[in-house]
Amino acid sequence: MKLRQLQYICEVARRGLNVSTVAEVLHTAQPGISTQIRLLEQELKVKIFERNGKRLVAITQPGKVIVQRAERVLREIEYIKQIGHEFTQEDAGTFSIATTHTQARYALPLTIKKFKEQYPNVRLRIHQGDPEQIAEMVISGVADVGIASETAHMHKLLVTLPCHTWDFCVVTPPNHPLTKEASLTIEQLAKYPLITYDYSFAGRSLINKAFTEKNLMTNMALTAMDSDVIKTYVELGLGVGILATMAFDEKRDTDLVSINAGHLFESNTTHIGLHKGKYLRGYMYAFIELFAPHLKRKTIDETLHAE
Repeated sequence: MKLRQLQYICEVARRGLNVSTVAEVLHTAQPGISTQIRLLEQELKVKIFERNGKRLVAITQPGKVIVQRAERVLREIEYIKQIGHEFTQEDAGTFSIATTHTQARYALPLTIKKFKEQYPNVRLRIHQGDPEQIAEMVISGVADVGIASETAHMHKLLVTLPCHTWDFCVVTPPNHPLTKEASLTIEQLAKYPLITYDYSFAGRSLINKAFTEKNLMTNMALTAMDSDVIKTYVELGLGVGILATMAFDEKRDTDLVSINAGHLFESNTTHIGLHKGKYLRGYMYAFIELFAPHLKRKTIDETLHAE
C-alpha cells in the first residue's frame, strides 16, 4: 500500500469519480491513476469503486470506509509535516480562511490587519462561499478554518466554536415610509418587497422564522449572497433590505437609512469551524484569539480533540 494510492482514491471520491479531473489536479496521467487504484483493490481484495466498463460509477460500501480511513491517514501525515514547520518556522507559513462575503468584507478586516502586523511572513488566503461550501473546504483541507453564521450544513467531522453575536437591520432609501415609524414591526415590514440574503446565508432562517411566527407571507423581490448587492438594489428602489448590522456603514452608505431590527429577529452567532483533531500552528491560534478573544488555546484544543 502506497500513500499516493490513498491520495488517488480520496481525490477520485472528492472529484465526483472523475479520474480525468483528478489527473489534471495532480498533474499526472489518467492511466497511472486507474492502475494504482486497481493495484490497491487487488492488495485489499475488495472493490473500492463500482465500474461500468472503464468508467467509475459509484463507491462501494467497503470503499466508503476505506476512503474515510485514507483521508484520516493523509490528514495525520499533513499534521506531522505541520509540526515540523512549527518548530523550524514558527512565524511563517500559509493560512487559509474560508468564509462568506459579509464576514470577509465587514467582520474580518481589522482582525486581518492586526494579524498581518504580528505575522508579516504568513501568507493569508481567503476563500469565499456559502456555509456548505465553507464546511467542505475545511473538511478537504483547502482551508484551515471556516467562519460563518449558519452552521446547519456543518459536517460531523467539524467542530464549531462561537465567536460573537450580531443583529439584523432594515435598510431603505431616505424618506421611505418605514423611516417614519416609531418602532418597526414585522407587520409593517411585510407590506413591502424584501431584498435579503440567499436562504443558506447569514441567518436567513431566522428572518423566515420571524414572519412565519406571525403567520405572514414574505414578498421576496430579490435574494443575494452579498450584502453590497442587497444595498445596491435597495438604492435602486426594488425593495426594502434586511442585512447584517455590521454591513451598514453610515459614512459610505449615504444613500440609505438603517433602521434597528434587533427586536424583530433573533440574534445570529458567528462560528469558527475546524476539522476535528486538526493540528493548528501557533499563528492560527493567534488569529482565532484576535477574532474572538475568549477563545484561548486551551479552549480550542479541548474542543478539537474531545472524543
